[in-house]
Amino acid sequence: MERMAPITLTDAAAERVKAMLAARGKPSVGIRIGVQSKGCSGLRYTLEYADEQTPYDEVVEDKGVTVLIDPKATMFILGTEMDWVEEKMQNGFVFRNPNEKGRCGCGESFHV
Repeated sequence: MERMAPITLTDAAAERVKAMLAARGKPSVGIRIGVQSKGCSGLRYTLEYADEQTPYDEVVEDKGVTVLIDPKATMFILGTEMDWVEEKMQNGFVFRNPNEKGRCGCGESFHV
């Protein structure tokens, strides 16, 4: 049985990450995704440049992008799709997570 990818990226998300890494001005392994306790619903996604890979990171290669997943986050984001959305009032990464049981009203945090 094939293992479900912890996270996948849409074409738009992959292109945005590639552009961010290219504009950073210093070498990066990729990006690191995590979750932290915060907000009115309990958890929020974190996204940062990854300068190095730790032994416990889950590594996902998708559409030419390396995504490192903090080991504490893997169980919360399994099966998530990361997208980049550009709208009139805001641009940003959107996480479509099948594990979410709910989100706060402002959309900043979620719970599983």
